[in-house]
Amino acid sequence: MMRKHLIPLMVCAMFAGCGGEQHSDLRAFVKEADNLPRGRIPPLPEVKPYQPIEYAAFDLTDPFKPRKIEPPKNTAAIGGVQPDPNRRREPLESYPLEALKMVGVLKQKEFFGLIKTPDNNLFQVKLGNYLGQNFGRIVAVSDSSIKLKEIVQDSNGNWEEKEQTLLLQE
Repeated sequence: MMRKHLIPLMVCAMFAGCGGEQHSDLRAFVKEADNLPRGRIPPLPEVKPYQPIEYAAFDLTDPFKPRKIEPPKNTAAIGGVQPDPNRRREPLESYPLEALKMVGVLKQKEFFGLIKTPDNNLFQVKLGNYLGQNFGRIVAVSDSSIKLKEIVQDSNGNWEEKEQTLLLQE
């Protein structure tokens, strides 16, 4: 029973402790804050009505649809360049040309280039070997470079030769 009467007395004592002059600085700050100039919020911008635009590109080629590029059947008959699909692939043809580095040259009866792969394997190549993924065939090996001709397909499906050079990396 005594506890029931004690709780309201304690609550009254706590409220009495919060009163008085000990929070006068807080009351003064609140009064000053009421007198400060207020900021002005700019009005919302005017909302323009929605105007639909008709999509008229249905006839264009879809860039996300995979397409199979096949060489024209008459390229070989005209005398155009074409890769040999029956040729046995060499180990360095599994790497892109940009990933291969020329790191040296050996000279015996002829020049041999030393090629380093991305996985740090070293290969010896000579005139006629193939490099890269674009059917690149070595046409010259010198002290400072390896020149090759790649056979690449253009956007029309025609094959064309393109010269590339691997320079000696120091």
